[in-house]
Amino acid sequence: MLSFDESAALFEQARASVAGGTSSNVRYAEAPAPLFFERAEGPFLYDVDGNRLIDYVIGNGPAFLGHAAPAVNGPVAASLANGQSIAGQHRGEIRLAEKIKALVPSAELVRFSVTGSEAVHGAIRLARGYTGRPKYLKFEGQYHGWLDNTFISTKPGLNEAGPRETPAPVLMSRGQAAHAVDEAIIAPWNDVEALARTLERQGREIAAVITEPAMCNAGVIPPKPGYLQAMRELATKAGCVLIFDEVITGFRLGLAGAQGRFGVTPDLSVFAKAVANGFPLSVIAGKRAIMELVEPRGQVVHSGTYNGNITAVTAAIATLDALSADPGAYQRLEQHGERLMAGIRASAKKHGEPLLVQGYGSIFCTLCTEAAAVHDFRDVAATDGNRTAQFAGALARHGVRTTARGVWFLSMAHGDAEVDATLAAVDKALADLGRSR
Repeated sequence: MLSFDESAALFEQARASVAGGTSSNVRYAEAPAPLFFERAEGPFLYDVDGNRLIDYVIGNGPAFLGHAAPAVNGPVAASLANGQSIAGQHRGEIRLAEKIKALVPSAELVRFSVTGSEAVHGAIRLARGYTGRPKYLKFEGQYHGWLDNTFISTKPGLNEAGPRETPAPVLMSRGQAAHAVDEAIIAPWNDVEALARTLERQGREIAAVITEPAMCNAGVIPPKPGYLQAMRELATKAGCVLIFDEVITGFRLGLAGAQGRFGVTPDLSVFAKAVANGFPLSVIAGKRAIMELVEPRGQVVHSGTYNGNITAVTAAIATLDALSADPGAYQRLEQHGERLMAGIRASAKKHGEPLLVQGYGSIFCTLCTEAAAVHDFRDVAATDGNRTAQFAGALARHGVRTTARGVWFLSMAHGDAEVDATLAAVDKALADLGRSR
């Protein structure tokens, strides 16, 4: 069983100079504690205690080809001599935009940013500029970044959240502007009738409906059959811009993203994470009539010093080239993930542990619950989050790293050997969990 004493000591040392000891609040949830790493390669992490862990966090999704992928690092290294941020254009921007246009159904025009949070912000601003309306609709439990106007009802306390059918907007952080709740209208996910009623009642003030096309941040919840199609129709009827937040699903659920997989084309899309295999780059893509508002005559401002920088653009081109070059890559990834999911289910049954395994081969979730499925945030909130985190901690002590909330990200570097080793660790972790009852 692994120990993490050096990580614990470094965390205490970091707290003297780094606020909170980490550079992201999300990392506090690391199980069993915020870990420190020396390097990453393929599907593995090597920590300061000398441990090697099979990594199913992979940067919270970005390292889709695996850590330090040679197919990406080689072109990036070669590009460094050409500069990084030049506050000007280069041929790579055109090449990357053309590649995304060829792959993504909604991409008539493309703009580059750095993070998913700011790209979401840009997409909502475009929707407001296009419609002249002030508000946007989001779904309870979905995460669209940590900025004030979108960090709302991501994981609200049920004592504040109101009725399931008509949730109240809830701020997620001290220091958020109080008026941010006035911009957001909240609806339950996977409920066509509730969405229709909300748009009928408030549609004239809603500029955009924004959604994760598969609800990956909480429970990896698939859309019910016909749900996204109905959302597309309802948004069109209400005159709202439909935005797919594909920060996670983009290029992970297929080269055409979730919109290609589900056959529903939004008006705007946002991509990040997997697009550049860990290098910071995000994308706003969408219909020409909306996207061209960023041109001078449109007066919708979208700026950024690091937008379209040479390093990140080179990484994204290399990533998409690698994904496009191997027609069987996605099928193999799905097969590995499905085998892993089936093995976890079988192990949980063997140990008598109520464990739901739900999602896709490339991304799935393990939740401690007796429920046969979860369909929205309230279902996820009813699961045993503490025990889910304990399972993640037990896995880490047996050499497997996943998120404390139970989300597992696979990469193209995970193969049969890693699946076999992971399932052996799962069996030991579940045995440990059973003894802790």
